[in-house]
Amino acid sequence: MAMFEQMRANVGKLLKGIDRYNPENLATLERYVETQAKENAYDLEANLAVLKLYQFNPAFFQTTVTAQILLKALTNLPHTDFTLCKCMIDQAHQALDENMDLLEGITGFEDSVRKFICHVVGITYQHIDRWLLAEMLGDLTDSQLKVWMSKYGWSTDESGQIFICSQEESIKPKNIVEKIDFDSEWWPEASGCRPEEVPFDRPGLGPQRTPVNKFWFKARKLASARLP
Repeated sequence: MAMFEQMRANVGKLLKGIDRYNPENLATLERYVETQAKENAYDLEANLAVLKLYQFNPAFFQTTVTAQILLKALTNLPHTDFTLCKCMIDQAHQALDENMDLLEGITGFEDSVRKFICHVVGITYQHIDRWLLAEMLGDLTDSQLKVWMSKYGWSTDESGQIFICSQEESIKPKNIVEKIDFDSEWWPEASGCRPEEVPFDRPGLGPQRTPVNKFWFKARKLASARLP
């Protein structure tokens, strides 16, 4: 991580102004991507700058570096980094399919993806079969699965399934407050009537300009408009 922090300050300067699109900086930026992969660090802005330079300078395109950028973006799920990167390239998907060994060069990749899978499971399931969760997380052994269950507070119920959470308990009620603004359009004069001409027929209501009067006048007006 020490090397990453040192390079980060230098790269930050390179990304300012017109130097951001200088292809002569590609070598430095590509080493920075490799450092991110080795030290389990991440800098989306720098990685997008690399992909942009590849767009402008196709002759400099490096398949391995691009694949590393995509894999690092996957480690930041559920954020949309992968989509942002994928929109800027065409060749890298084929490279990943043909060379899965690239995964071994991304420190922490598998655990980052497992965290995302657990996040999705946590908001989707109340119970899940033990074998299915183990398969989702990459065919984990029983002892490995227990580690991830402990990390997220999941337990095994009486039926042998894994209890994730009660989705009903996670639903948060929301209070909706509706404010009624007694503005000028609620005054009887807004309809062309003088206060004394308004046909109030409720006990205790007169032509006085009170909030109750204004509310009742509006209600009468709306009701009358709906009559055939």
